[in-house]
Amino acid sequence: MTKRIPNSLKNIADQFDRLISGRLWLKVLIALFAGVLVGVMLGPDLGLVSASTVKAITAWLALPGQVFLAIIQMVVVPLVVASIVRGLAANNNPAAIKKNGFIALIFIFISTGLAAAIGIGLALNIQPGQFVDATSLVGSHTDSLTQVVAQGFPAVSELPEKVSALIPKNPLASMASGEMLQVILFAAVLGAAMLSIPVQQSKPLFDLFGALQEVSLRIVSWAMLLAPIAVFGLITRLVANLGIDVLAGMAVYVLTVVLGLFVVAVLYFIVAKITSTFSIKEVFKKVRELLLLAFSTSSSAAVMPITLKVVEDEMNVSPEIAQFLVPLGATINMTGTAMYQGVATVFLAQVFNVDLSISSYLFIVTMAVAASIGSPATPGAGIIILSMVLEGVGIPASGIALILGVDRILDMCRTSVNVLGDVVACTTVQYFTKGKQIKSDGFSEKCVDQP
Repeated sequence: MTKRIPNSLKNIADQFDRLISGRLWLKVLIALFAGVLVGVMLGPDLGLVSASTVKAITAWLALPGQVFLAIIQMVVVPLVVASIVRGLAANNNPAAIKKNGFIALIFIFISTGLAAAIGIGLALNIQPGQFVDATSLVGSHTDSLTQVVAQGFPAVSELPEKVSALIPKNPLASMASGEMLQVILFAAVLGAAMLSIPVQQSKPLFDLFGALQEVSLRIVSWAMLLAPIAVFGLITRLVANLGIDVLAGMAVYVLTVVLGLFVVAVLYFIVAKITSTFSIKEVFKKVRELLLLAFSTSSSAAVMPITLKVVEDEMNVSPEIAQFLVPLGATINMTGTAMYQGVATVFLAQVFNVDLSISSYLFIVTMAVAASIGSPATPGAGIIILSMVLEGVGIPASGIALILGVDRILDMCRTSVNVLGDVVACTTVQYFTKGKQIKSDGFSEKCVDQP
């Protein structure tokens, strides 16, 4: 019987096991609540500390969080490239790769579109925009708006140029700028090319990407040690700078997004029950720690090693499927983000009294799906995607200022749903392929350890 993860990756997985057994997720939750309490004490509601002092204190408290996010963003590109290339090259069966990839893409497109539609439906019925006074909030985050680049939806005549631009002319430039869709295409082409040449010729490059993958995973495991301190500092700065009044004013909007994410998560658990041999309760037990860690990091890429371990060891998905789909799903399977786009767009339309037509709603769903697929698996990507959607339906981009304050909390919630989607995508693909993976005689035998 073969082991599912090579020794080197198994050692890294064991490090994450120790983090989990050390109650990392519990430490993160404690840090979250402690950050809220300290934020309230420093915030404008009590007025115990001057605004300038609060700004200085929270800036230093948030430093570990900024370092944590910077480390994750630093390794996400090499980790995704190495994982996708190895996932393709390790399975020397092009027919299986095509089938797995085709089923996965169909699942991702359907689930992402459905999630965006759920978000729109909830926002239309709850109408969270009716509970917010825009004049009291706009301008509180004007500085942050300058960091958001809004892009309109391309005209029909521009689409051919946009499509051709997906092929990276300079892969290194695409990696440097974080254009993840181009990075994925480059990695896929590279992995496919490695399949088309003799094993002995491609083996050095395969081993090089293996080393890159292991190094990236090791850095991620180091970064996870900062997670509790990072969450404490970031949440403290959020609450201290905004105050309870502003957060309370956005409560209905936040609850609408959380409700939408809960609905999507329930649907995922139902699909997981159908496509696996476990009950909903068993699936929840297997993924709960993974979801809590995803919540704390706000990054699908940060928990990718743990996702891979859960999918293979707990959900009994074959390594050929898991090692290909988990890194791919961490980058393009953004169901929670798409649902968030639907709620946020309708919410801002209600705030600014912008009437949306049926075509506008179809546009929101289409853009939410397309933009989510190309977004990086790092914190804060949802705001950039949202700016593109807003421009397309005529909502002022300045509306992003309304939701920047609470976006950090919602980012943590939707990341958990995104990661759950990665797990369910793997079980779904295995279900439709009936788990029959043809054993290859190439790299796949090098990627497992014999007993």
